[in-house]
Amino acid sequence: MEHNTIIINENKLDFEPGETILEVAQRNKIDIPTLCHLKNTLPTTTCKVCVVEIKGEPELVESCATKARQDMTVLTESPKVIAERQKNISRLLASGNHNCAIRAFDTTDWTSFQLNVLKDDGKEDLCPVWGDCELQNLAYRYQVKTLGMPLNKIEYKTERANPFIIRDFSRCILCGRCVKACKEIQVNNAIEFGENGKKIIAKNDAILKNSDCVFCGECLQACPVGALIPDKAYRDERFKDTQKVRTTCSFCGVGCQMDLFVQDNKIVKINGADADLAPNNGSLCVKGRFGYEFVASPERLTTPLIKKDGKHVEASWDEALDLVAAKLSAIKEKFGPDSLGVLTSARVTNEDNYIANKFTRAVLKTNNIDHCARL
Repeated sequence: MEHNTIIINENKLDFEPGETILEVAQRNKIDIPTLCHLKNTLPTTTCKVCVVEIKGEPELVESCATKARQDMTVLTESPKVIAERQKNISRLLASGNHNCAIRAFDTTDWTSFQLNVLKDDGKEDLCPVWGDCELQNLAYRYQVKTLGMPLNKIEYKTERANPFIIRDFSRCILCGRCVKACKEIQVNNAIEFGENGKKIIAKNDAILKNSDCVFCGECLQACPVGALIPDKAYRDERFKDTQKVRTTCSFCGVGCQMDLFVQDNKIVKINGADADLAPNNGSLCVKGRFGYEFVASPERLTTPLIKKDGKHVEASWDEALDLVAAKLSAIKEKFGPDSLGVLTSARVTNEDNYIANKFTRAVLKTNNIDHCARL
């Protein structure tokens, strides 16, 4: 059987018709950096960071939009490629308030720039995604400085009026990943490029809470810089040890996979899991992404309560379950099984609801089971 083959960095690789150079490289663990590319969406080629060199062709091409061809020979880190990436990364750094110690100013200008950034941020701290920014990572990787690049004037104020999400336009690199996440992944169509192409806007340039945005946070997860950040103080704890835990969202029975970021045994952030992991493929709803503060609430019950002498008192699980079993058995014997009913929740897992259904029909011997979506 004849294979379609491409050579990337002297590696002879198979490819499927229609695959891009970037897709072939990623599938074979060959790193081609990119800022505007978002998996499972159409390429926009706005960042120009994923450029590669094809032997025999005079111009560099964007690997995210160039289809693999038979016997194509690709270089991903040639001197020509690196020089072009450095130029494009420098251009993006100069586009706004990217104060991550990689600009080339004299001492006076650097201090003035940093103070102005802090004023724009409204806080006396580092960039909220310092150390967790894809642009910063690439700047250090390719030793990029903004030498000789003019500072762009910050035209739009930071938008802080929304629940869950802060929009810092001074750090937006206009890569379009948030737009693709909103339109092509979540299909909410809440944001788009403005007419002048210099700002990502919601409908009629309204703030998000006055638009069609449902605050699923897909744009937040897609943003490669500090333009979209959660309004919670996760990054204020950036120097604490953070553990990432893969788990299943329990807000409904879909079974969405998500990653919890845990500090001091407390959830501080949630992201959708891997984009290739079913059933949610990296996406989450507003409840799954932002509804976690209750987990560490001091008002949560941590032990069962039973009523004695008209008051709720703490009990062991065995004591509580024995009491419930005795009460249900007594009611069933005296009034019959149809005197009992079970109310489950739409916010628990399918497995929990299955067990509740089985318990109701097989143990209690009644068909009286329903769920309440507001539990």
